[in-house]
Amino acid sequence: MEYLTGCWKTIRGTPESQDWFEKTDGEIRMFDFLQYSFIQNALVAAVLASVACGIIGVYVVVKKIVFISGGIAHASFGGIGLGYYLGVNPMFGVLPFSLVSAIVMGTVSKKSKIPEDSAIGILWSLGMALGIIFVYLTPGYAPDLMTYLFGNILTVPRFDLYFMLALDIVIVGAVYLLYKEFLALCFDEEFTTVQGLPTEKLYIFLLCIIALTIVVLIKVVGIILVIALLTIPASLSRKLTHNLKQMMLISIAFGTVISVTGIGLSYALDVPSGATIILVLSLVYGLATFGMEILENRRSSGA
Repeated sequence: MEYLTGCWKTIRGTPESQDWFEKTDGEIRMFDFLQYSFIQNALVAAVLASVACGIIGVYVVVKKIVFISGGIAHASFGGIGLGYYLGVNPMFGVLPFSLVSAIVMGTVSKKSKIPEDSAIGILWSLGMALGIIFVYLTPGYAPDLMTYLFGNILTVPRFDLYFMLALDIVIVGAVYLLYKEFLALCFDEEFTTVQGLPTEKLYIFLLCIIALTIVVLIKVVGIILVIALLTIPASLSRKLTHNLKQMMLISIAFGTVISVTGIGLSYALDVPSGATIILVLSLVYGLATFGMEILENRRSSGA
């Protein structure tokens, strides 16, 4: 619980940030924060995460596969536990585990007679259970475990930024090469099949790209909240346009601005950054929805 109630208190305890939090004449030197590496890393992580969720989140929202994406996210906890058990960086455990989870869920949902929601729920729980067992079997204490569950963008190391950048390059490259195929898959899967495209393979590959995106987002908001960052910016952009490319660009912009705003608010309120980012996203989405409904009602009454 200490982790959840004092992320900034932990940062304040580091030698690097002590000068930032010193008060001079009753004012905190807030605009000096960019010189500190932990803030620089947090801002870069916010941008990298926004690029990934802005692009792939659009497919998740348009294709209406939020539930299966959430299943992949939670099942990937098994990979985190596996990483701790093997004594390697948990990110190296969660990457293959999330990809396998995506392939299994995609295959089961397309070919199994088990109802899709039931299959996803079973695999979701299985991944979480395996993660718990692996963590339990790991000798000693599992450091930073709460970071992977709840996220802490303030503690993202430089190595993880390079890892996130590499995944972003893969994600952007895959979408660039298969943009038309994914477009057809999301809007008319039957037409895609009639055209002779390998619909099931494309669907599973899309789920694998979603899995990579989830890996990028884990250190920002954690497994518990990752699905919100994956869907809210895309849902906001969909209210403004139905052009897929424009939706991606707007979603990236929304995610970046709101993530940076969330980091600032989390400092001001001394609360966890990941949860603050999601709360700001939810608030903006709610206000946008309410405002657009009012405008539509006024237009209808005016007509």
